[in-house]
Amino acid sequence: MNTDIFWNWFQENNERLTMLGDLDDAEQNALLTEMQQRLEEYCPGLTYEMGNPTPTGRTLTFSAESDIDLFEYVIALTDNAPDLDWWEFVAFKQPHGKGVNVTFAKYRFESSKMFFQQLENEEEPDILGLRVALPNPVDDEDQLVGVYVTIEAMIGEFDCATLIGYLDTCALPDDPAGEGFHPMDDLPEFVEWFKAERDKE
Repeated sequence: MNTDIFWNWFQENNERLTMLGDLDDAEQNALLTEMQQRLEEYCPGLTYEMGNPTPTGRTLTFSAESDIDLFEYVIALTDNAPDLDWWEFVAFKQPHGKGVNVTFAKYRFESSKMFFQQLENEEEPDILGLRVALPNPVDDEDQLVGVYVTIEAMIGEFDCATLIGYLDTCALPDDPAGEGFHPMDDLPEFVEWFKAERDKE
């Protein structure tokens, strides 16, 4: 894994990247497009997200887009990141916890209006199956992907990819608690409990 393919380019362009907000739109787009190209030269399938600047710096997060086969490349990239002022380099999309709002395709997902139910599989007890109840479910792949993206935003890319083995959706029951559903905003805490119980075994 030759991470220098990316990091040499990044250090050569560090000043322009640090001052990104001072560049015009065309220069910004060209620079960010080139960074994505260099990232793909290192490992096709990786992407990045650049956080907003703060008084102390900016975060650059690298993602495998939930492809577990590429996780080692994300880890190697961040492990070999140079020590640069202003920048923090992060492996995988980080969890945001509860209260998440996500727009995907034509759908909008609000975690406060969603519920989940654990689906157990005795053959794979270390893998988490989830049924998510939605106010207006439809038979649409985009909606299912949007639910996954919402879960990823809540618990982070690593846990979402390594723990969630099955996911489906259903209509929101009149009495969610009575039918074994929990508020979606409880999912991050539930995932931490699930991991702790798994690690005891």
